[in-house]
Amino acid sequence: MADDRSKQIIDYLKQHNLVTVNELVQITGASAATIRRELVRLDKDGVVYRVHGGVTLHRFVADQPTTSQKERVHPDEKAAIAAAAVKLIKPNDAIVLDAGTTTIQIARGVLHMPLRVITNDLRIGLLLAEYQQIETSLTGGSIDWSSQSCIGPHATSFLQTIHPTITFVSCNAFSVQTGITAPTFDKAYMKRTLLHQSGRRVLVADSSKYGVTQLFEVGPLADLDVIITDKGLNAAAAEEIRTQGIELILC
Repeated sequence: MADDRSKQIIDYLKQHNLVTVNELVQITGASAATIRRELVRLDKDGVVYRVHGGVTLHRFVADQPTTSQKERVHPDEKAAIAAAAVKLIKPNDAIVLDAGTTTIQIARGVLHMPLRVITNDLRIGLLLAEYQQIETSLTGGSIDWSSQSCIGPHATSFLQTIHPTITFVSCNAFSVQTGITAPTFDKAYMKRTLLHQSGRRVLVADSSKYGVTQLFEVGPLADLDVIITDKGLNAAAAEEIRTQGIELILC
């Protein structure tokens, strides 16, 4: 019975970013005390993280999805996140757009504005190059095949010379426990540099990325000023983020 209950808990966690003990009581029919004992055991086994307000699956993401693959995932949520991000931008701002399928949506939303835009995303650079009121700069550097973006020392050296008004950084994985993480050292270092140079730091990521961990650390969530995500984010996770002093915008 204990093994069946563990499987029930793990299967449920695979479908939800963060769940409470009460939720697990309802789906398993076990007592709260039994669920807590089971979570302690699963935590010791490295299967779950127990966090304030609930529990999340300990997920490690090793692969790098391509841009074309990511574009097909959560398109409505990404569009809503981008629309909320555009509201933070003012005419004549100097902004940085990190590579990503959500940030290219932000780029499409600012085509009417006079702006200075710095990006490491080749697709964003080509899109904005057609608009004369937007001064667009590409970081340069080596091209990453999975994201069609620039990485490496040349790109980070360029970023270290600028101080933008606002930076929009994307990611495949973030949580209060492990912060923002990335699949490779180069990508993590790129994002770390993006955030370090900015006056205002905004993470744009749909809620499916929350509770996921990749190998290389970018930085803690507390380094961010704003997180924009969708309303699919679990209420307990939202509260945990807010306790870090971060403005959370749910779309």
